[in-house]
Amino acid sequence: MSQFVLRLKAIGNSELAWRFRTSPPVIFATVVLVTLVFCAAAANLIAPHNPFDPATLNIMDARLPPAWINGGSSTYLLGTDEQGRDILSTIFYGMRVSILVGIAAVAFSMTIGVALGLIAGYLGGWVDTIIMRLGDIQLSFPTIMIAFFIDGVAKIVMPIGMREEMRFYVVILAIGVADWVQFARTVRAATMIERRKDYVAAARISEVGGFRILLAHILPNTIGPVLVLATLGLGVAILTEAILSFLGLGMPPSQPSLGTLIRAGNDLLLSGEWWIALFPGAALVLLVLAVNIVGDWLRDVLNPRLR
Repeated sequence: MSQFVLRLKAIGNSELAWRFRTSPPVIFATVVLVTLVFCAAAANLIAPHNPFDPATLNIMDARLPPAWINGGSSTYLLGTDEQGRDILSTIFYGMRVSILVGIAAVAFSMTIGVALGLIAGYLGGWVDTIIMRLGDIQLSFPTIMIAFFIDGVAKIVMPIGMREEMRFYVVILAIGVADWVQFARTVRAATMIERRKDYVAAARISEVGGFRILLAHILPNTIGPVLVLATLGLGVAILTEAILSFLGLGMPPSQPSLGTLIRAGNDLLLSGEWWIALFPGAALVLLVLAVNIVGDWLRDVLNPRLR
């Protein structure tokens, strides 16, 4: 227990902790981010209603305005949508889907990018050329075009009954395939520097295998930039998923994300039900903004040139 306490004290006295304590915007963004993630993770426990249980829905409560507006109900703090679902509850559940898609997509793209970046930077030569040129080709196609392509292939390959169930994985694949290049380029550059250092030469002299050198020696020295990219990429992935869902290529109505909720509310803006799209949109902006602020801070802290 004493060692654990000493480690906590060491962390608390570290430069990273000090810079965090002296950055009020980052503290505020972290609190907001933790709160939103908690609300999403515990949606089934803290949400006032279960918006996806048909037995609890009442069509007579459809399109109610927020509670503080004339005609609203205290039962539905942020109002209801066209199906009578509580907007606050749908935001909690939709945010959980958006965060899960974002994390999974970043993890997928990071795995591919780090692996290819390590191989390209360590081996060099024609292997490096092929991987980097593939990355250049991939960057010439926008994410939405890649999503259209993957969505079209999935519709051809998958049976009709499985398309909606597999949409979650299709969206992750589309975003992950589109974002691996930045990880590969960053890790490749770091690997090309690390492979020339003495400790790598010593490992080769000791007849340590190339695979072990990559994982045990070079990879740990690339973790900092990768974590920064992953944090910033999370906000981009969440926003990309929302765009795809808004265009009809993302999550289905049975598994709505924030983008799906905004799309549904957008169709009702002209009829006066502004709250159906506004509040999910505000939640999306707040979530992405908090992630980006934390990511920018990590980039500044972990960049030795800015110390």
